[in-house]
Amino acid sequence: MKKRKLGLLTRIIIAIALGGALGNFVPEWFVRIFATYNNVFGEFINFSVPLIIIAFIASGIAELGKGSQRLLGAATGIAYVSTLIAGFFAFFVASSLLPRVISQPTESFDAPGAGLATTFVDIGIEPMIGVMSALVFAFVIGIGIASLKSKVLQSGFNEFREIIQKLISKVIIPLLPFHIFGIFLNMTYAGEVARILSIFALVFVAIIVMHWIILVAQYSIAGMVSGRSPFALIKTMLPAYFTAVGTQSSAATIPVTLRQSIEAGASERVAGFTVPLFATIHLSGSMVTLVTCSVGVLLLNGMPVDFPIYAKFIFLLALTMVAAPGVPGGAVMAALGILASVLGFTDTMLALMMALYLAQDSFGTATNVTGDGALTLIVDKIGDKETSSEIDTAQNTGA
Repeated sequence: MKKRKLGLLTRIIIAIALGGALGNFVPEWFVRIFATYNNVFGEFINFSVPLIIIAFIASGIAELGKGSQRLLGAATGIAYVSTLIAGFFAFFVASSLLPRVISQPTESFDAPGAGLATTFVDIGIEPMIGVMSALVFAFVIGIGIASLKSKVLQSGFNEFREIIQKLISKVIIPLLPFHIFGIFLNMTYAGEVARILSIFALVFVAIIVMHWIILVAQYSIAGMVSGRSPFALIKTMLPAYFTAVGTQSSAATIPVTLRQSIEAGASERVAGFTVPLFATIHLSGSMVTLVTCSVGVLLLNGMPVDFPIYAKFIFLLALTMVAAPGVPGGAVMAALGILASVLGFTDTMLALMMALYLAQDSFGTATNVTGDGALTLIVDKIGDKETSSEIDTAQNTGA
């Protein structure tokens, strides 16, 4: 009889609960051991972030360059705009609502007077390349591969992506619950964890409400374009939503999303092209979660929440999440570099951000894939006979 493995969400919940419980009575040396582990693991994540950006964005853009240019341009533009709208919507709601919930910021988690246990050693693992340099490099290489149609480089970057995906799924994700345990152990030791958890329980409720507002808006547009009831369309797509809640993976939900999109009225040829594409580039639910949680973490640390800075963050985040790895937490892993370079997140803030994001990752993923159905209907409606012939050509060439 096979042993049933605990899911990532279950392990994170256990890590948070244990950290919150043990931090009240364990000795300082025990907390310092995990503080040291957190420091080393955090540095390793920082080292990995540029590699994640290069591996997934370069190969993702190269693959997007195949097939129908008109269909690809329309679908990519719609997906990017949808993700941006979700980001700005989340910012305005979060920046208006959360200051009322987080009225008194806690001391910075990294401040000497915050009460956190210190590390025993600091190894000092440095990234090989900066985040913005990695992002620019990934776009240059990805566009170059697509333009040259270089099979050798495409194959090489695809294999590099597989290596990095193994790094995430086999190393970072399995070790992440211990990292989260250490963070919450230290925050409990410093007397802050109860307040943080009570605040973000309310934040999670706000995020799920925003997810559904976004879905209703997307399907209202799809309904107007297709002449169907938006609520009937949402009902048709619910199997995809609940499948994503269970799998936490857009990629694993593609077959269900494809089937339900066709049942909702999209043509099989359009859906067969756009659903796999949107599973990679359309992340409106993840955007809502990342923006809202990041606003909460900034307020918690008494840091400013400025619209010009967030506008830059949202535009870059929508690009950075392109081809985010198809594993639980892929979007937040891809976002770590932008959180640090644009919003000024420290290692401890990034760890808290990962914990908060992963605690509700399944709902963000479910919003992503359910919204893919709405966008597929829109693309299907604006397509013409010429586009349909392009789809046939793209599918025959393996796009």
